[in-house]
Amino acid sequence: MPTRVLIADDQAMVRAGFRLILEGEPDIEVVGEAADGDQAVRLARELRPDVTLMDIRMPGVDGLRATELLAGAGVPDPLHVVMVTTFGLDENVHAALRAGACGFLLKDAGPNLLIEAVHAAAHGEALVSPAITTRLLAHFTRGGSAHATEPANPLTPRELDVVKAVARGETNDEICRSLVVSLPTVKTHIGAVKRKLSARNRTEIAIWAWESGLIR
Repeated sequence: MPTRVLIADDQAMVRAGFRLILEGEPDIEVVGEAADGDQAVRLARELRPDVTLMDIRMPGVDGLRATELLAGAGVPDPLHVVMVTTFGLDENVHAALRAGACGFLLKDAGPNLLIEAVHAAAHGEALVSPAITTRLLAHFTRGGSAHATEPANPLTPRELDVVKAVARGETNDEICRSLVVSLPTVKTHIGAVKRKLSARNRTEIAIWAWESGLIR
């Protein structure tokens, strides 16, 4: 089955461009478009897309609030939302990740990264571009202003290795290669880490890693 995508952006040209790129892929289907946050929330709840591409700044309900309504901590069956921003160090990106977004993408990232972002989000992979990931998370955690909460049940050394890899933006396959372990083992470790950190997704694992000082 194709990956079903909802595009939410207040600029018609951006929506048209994303649709053109995504519909050129045989395994991706654009199931709807939204021009503002209200419409995005309504369509996402109705259509239940595999991935919603959400612009941060939209009229009415903005992308941050819409993401919180679709993927926030209080949502029983959260959707996969990828936030879309115009420039790398937008201060709202950190808030977007906290709101429940599973990743983020620059609008000018290009067709390949757009497609990669959709596939990654659909499969539970959170952070698409390691370069952007490290710049953004480092920006918001530099100077020791943020502090991570230590889990009641400490992470094992191997789980910490996986956390560091996730924070670097590595996919499951890349973690398999770097740690020389099987895919089921990686998934088991990530599941255990999520439980111990009470993390909803890989993005929150990455944030914890940066705020705890594991990655600098």
